[in-house]
Amino acid sequence: MAPPVAVVPSLPCEGVEAQVAIERRCLQPKDSFKDCPECPEVVVIPAGEIMMGSPSHEGGRGSNEGPQHKVAIEKQFAAGKFETTFEEWDACVLAGACKHAPNDQGWGRGRRPVINVSWEDAKEYVAWLSKKTGLKYRLLTETEWEYAARAGTNTPFSTGKTITSDEANLDGGYTYGGSGKGRYRKSTVEVGSFRPNDFDLYDMHGNVWEWVEDCWHSDYSGAPANRSAWIDRCNERSRTLRGGSWIDPPRIVRSAYRSRNIPVYRSSTVGFRVARTLD
Repeated sequence: MAPPVAVVPSLPCEGVEAQVAIERRCLQPKDSFKDCPECPEVVVIPAGEIMMGSPSHEGGRGSNEGPQHKVAIEKQFAAGKFETTFEEWDACVLAGACKHAPNDQGWGRGRRPVINVSWEDAKEYVAWLSKKTGLKYRLLTETEWEYAARAGTNTPFSTGKTITSDEANLDGGYTYGGSGKGRYRKSTVEVGSFRPNDFDLYDMHGNVWEWVEDCWHSDYSGAPANRSAWIDRCNERSRTLRGGSWIDPPRIVRSAYRSRNIPVYRSSTVGFRVARTLD
């Protein structure tokens, strides 16, 4: 008679227990995973706090970046490790779920960030991912985006007080905070071409603007005290864009910089990044 098999009790999860593909996993901050072969790789972002917006003395600051306010990120969530790529977008088109096949401007597809996509297009894509996986994919909220971009920093960039074209795809013909001039590539580059921030996220500064869920507000007066999307009392029909792009000078790719456009706007400077709810 065979001896009984010892059962080792499972240890409690000290991170967040979440569904990944077809199994439950205990996820820790900076863990990365994919829910399907065509799905974007996402990274677990830790809970924490952010002082959102910029101080009055920050160079290039706009009035829409204030008032600065503290926001609690109560629970972990996942964010796209990279900006959504043409390769990932084209899978949605091939599946018949995304109607728009965007122009790549002749720069190439594959691992370059998808461009010429509107906020409405991006919503169509995350709806497809949610249906395909049975999990909750969405756009980042504006608070989540800035929290993820800062990655624990309170400086203008996650790289510190300055940023150069060796650290992000931007217009290096301009300087900021004493940085020297650099390159202007005049196009997107493949995602992951530069070092990630401390949350293991790539290209949060530059490359392409990223749509977020929130509608536009002219400043943070009355903003939510949590990470939820701010979609009431909108100043106009526009949706919010964050991060700057390959065409922009350093001051515009700052962590606090905000922009907007109408939900149907498409441009060679605009893409997006996905989020995935874990709870």
